[in-house]
Formats: sequence, structure tokens, C-alpha cells
Amino acid sequence: MYQEAASAPEAVARQLEQNAARVEAIGAILRARPPRVVVTCARGSSDHAATYAKYLIETRARVLTVSAAPSVSSVYGVDQDLRDGLFIAISQSGRSPDLLASVAAAKRSGATVLALCNDIEAPLNELADHTIPLWAGAEKSIAATKSYIASLAALAHLTATWTGDGALLAAVRGLPSALELAWQLDWSEALPVLVPVSHLYVIGRGLGLGVAQEAALKCKETCGLHAEAFSGAEVRHGPFALLGKGFPALLLAQDDATRAGLEALAGELAGRGVDVLLAGGSTPGARILPTLPGPATVAPLMHAASAYRLVVNLAIARGLDPDRPPFLRKVTETV
Repeated sequence: MYQEAASAPEAVARQLEQNAARVEAIGAILRARPPRVVVTCARGSSDHAATYAKYLIETRARVLTVSAAPSVSSVYGVDQDLRDGLFIAISQSGRSPDLLASVAAAKRSGATVLALCNDIEAPLNELADHTIPLWAGAEKSIAATKSYIASLAALAHLTATWTGDGALLAAVRGLPSALELAWQLDWSEALPVLVPVSHLYVIGRGLGLGVAQEAALKCKETCGLHAEAFSGAEVRHGPFALLGKGFPALLLAQDDATRAGLEALAGELAGRGVDVLLAGGSTPGARILPTLPGPATVAPLMHAASAYRLVVNLAIARGLDPDRPPFLRKVTETV
């Protein structure tokens, strides 16, 4: 897991080089015929990438972006009206039966299907109208790392070319070097807080919510730590009541309109005696985890790189092997 997460900058550099013409062509198609809706379909870490896609596409392309429930097609057997829609399927393996059933149903329903997949020989690619290979290379660790970051990079690249957003495209092109720096950041100050506890909230908002979901999943599957992800707004509706001594919060902020709210939340929690870990902001009473300055649009990728390094070290500090999480396997084939 450590080695694969550390190789994410190289994977993204390869992806940007290999996909430049392909992504530009897909962007041109979307500009010429904008979809009336974008529907994402994914499971696990790929679905966390889809959360990032929602906020990125809705704020940049201003097109409604929603998440499909694969069981509507694979279990209930219902086709939906997806005419003039763009259906984005995100997968590492491209082989899960429910994902393939959803893609087939989307095509029957009139959608244009775009596949983001790490396996270029996967059946998912054969079903799609357009494909964006992730080029992350073989990922042997059960816990996905580089393929998740590669998914975010591909989504950012696609959105930049689709919308003609030069600032976003420049940020995307700078990802390999920025990710390398983010991987080197030291988040070890979080270890004394996280090693002894049983529960954790990981909190983000907007563009950063997807990486909060991803960090929480990695804490569960590799560290034996019950971690749940929440929006900085949603956590106040009930879950807020559980936070206290021995139940810390990790907040991941990016420098956009959501940052002030997350900083205020961090301050409120710290004032209640909660151990608060804050990345991307500055609040008295919180333990500040170092981050890189840069555009909010790609900050979640930086947070993911730093968080993966923390998670590996946390698993080892808790006496666990991050490469051998119990009861899990690399490819999960759900129906």
C-alpha cells in the first residue's frame, strides 16, 4: 500500500501524457452537445471519486450531477430515462456485475457512457462509448490508493477540457509535482490522537467531501478504526452529539467558500474538548496538519496523498498490516 500510494505522482504523469488527445476530444464532444444531466456509477473508493466529480462538474460545468444506485438496474431490473445524459462509470477493475448491468441499462436508456477504468482490457470498456484509462498500473494492495488519485486526476482533466477552464487545466498539469510534495508532508502529529481511539469522524465539504469519505474508508479497512465521513453541514444534524473526549475529528478543508465554515466547526469542537485534527485551515485549539498552497479544485488530491501516508503509519502503529486487511479481497464483485 505504501509503495503504490507513493507512486501516484508517476501514475498521474503517465495518465496526463497518454490521455491528452483523448480527453481533449471528449471535452470537445461535451462542449458541442452538453448533457442535460451527468450520472455517476461506482462503488467503494471509485464512488468517493464520484463525489468529487459531482462538486467539480456542478460548480464548473453547471450541469446537475447525481449518483446512480446500481441495484436499480442489477437487482430491480428497472431502466431509467437517461436520454441526453452522460453516464460516467468509474472502476478499478471494470468487472463488477452490478456496474456492468447499470452501464448496459444506461445505454438502453439513451445515455452516452464514459468509462474511467484502470484495466484497459475490462469488459466495462467494451460497453462504453468513450473511455479514459486511468493508467495507474497494476494495483496489488487491497486498499486502493493510486487508482483513486488517478480517478480524481482524470475527472479534473476531463472537466478542465470540457469547460475550457485554463486555470483548472494548469492545476491538473501541475499535479505530478504537487502530489510528490504532498506525499512528503508529515501528518504524524495525528498519530497520538488516533492510535488509542475506536471512533473517528472525517469531515469535509464540497470538493473535499469525497476525500473525507475515502480517508474514513481507509481507516476502517486497514486500521481497524471505526471512521465515518460527514459533510461539515450534515455532521451537525445528529452525529455532532457523539463527539467528545476519546472521539476525535479529522477535518479536511480546501481554500474555497467552504473553508470558513469548517474552521468555525473545528473551533467549536475544540472548545468542547474534542481532539481536532485540521488540514487546510487554521483554528486555535486544533492540531494543524501541514498542507500545500494551491487551487481548491485539486486540493483533495493533495489531501488524499498525505492521508494515505498517515493511514499506513497508523495501521502499523495500531499493530496491523495495511496490506492484509481481514475479510477483504482486491476485486469485489457485487450483484
